[in-house]
Amino acid sequence: MRADRLVAILLLLQTKGQVTAAEVAAELEVSERTARRDLEALGMAGLPVYSLQGRNGGWKLAGGGRTDLTGLTAAEARALFLVAGPSSSATPQVKAALRKLVRALPEPLRSSAEAATTAVVVDPGGWDQPTATRPPPPHLEAVQRAVVEGEQIMLGYVARTREATTRVVHPLGLAAKGDVWYLVADTDAGLRTFRVDRMTAVEANGKKVVRPEGFDLTEAWRLITDEVEQRRAPVQARARVEPYAVPWCRARLGTRLRIGPQGKDGWVDVELRGHSAGSLAADIAGFGSAIELLDPPEVRAELAKIGAQLTDAYAR
Repeated sequence: MRADRLVAILLLLQTKGQVTAAEVAAELEVSERTARRDLEALGMAGLPVYSLQGRNGGWKLAGGGRTDLTGLTAAEARALFLVAGPSSSATPQVKAALRKLVRALPEPLRSSAEAATTAVVVDPGGWDQPTATRPPPPHLEAVQRAVVEGEQIMLGYVARTREATTRVVHPLGLAAKGDVWYLVADTDAGLRTFRVDRMTAVEANGKKVVRPEGFDLTEAWRLITDEVEQRRAPVQARARVEPYAVPWCRARLGTRLRIGPQGKDGWVDVELRGHSAGSLAADIAGFGSAIELLDPPEVRAELAKIGAQLTDAYAR
């Protein structure tokens, strides 16, 4: 569980002062890539964790490598419990560890730390392929504070169309999709999501957030991502894949691949999504006979066209 690892990494940094991703991987029995992502997530969320490049590099805690957890700032306490994930998804061991940390915090920080445990959803996969690590967006801390403290904000925002707007929103929760942060908020137009790195201003107006009745952040984020995935990749297909090619398909298609059961003949049922019939056919054409596309007919037709073009160009 990712929450286990994040808390463990912070305590490991406190004990050793400086660690490498390889040391974290060995200690927690995960891959070095997973360890590096977790270290980056701690720093991205606002905790005093940073990397040193070079031969003797590694990851350190700011301030000489030693930090007393009871001396965390308000922002750092929020960040710790935010990245640890919602309490409902944590194991009993993590819940116990978080309770101990909460009791160790000064009284003014306890309520906000507890509120932070249910204020974020961590969705490690990006929309398609993994992206390069991004630095924390400038307004992330202000948005975290507004979510945890339940305050409305005046939000300055630049949409994907480059249209700049200013509006009052009710922050309901944060979601980390890969390394991109989103604010889930209630607005005059209903529930909306805002990329934190597109925010130009965040200013609390002193008024309390009005939460929709029965709102659940995890469920809301699931519905939001399902809708976005449908818009981004509306073409769906069914196929069968040779077992050895499943990891290749996952690497190629990312979140656009859903893996089903394995049949009696060993082949694996999968569902694929693409931006168009042509682009989906192009995505899977390189796998050759390792993928058998079942439907829809329009994607099969595009595959046949690609096959004919390749035969015409290279059969001689």
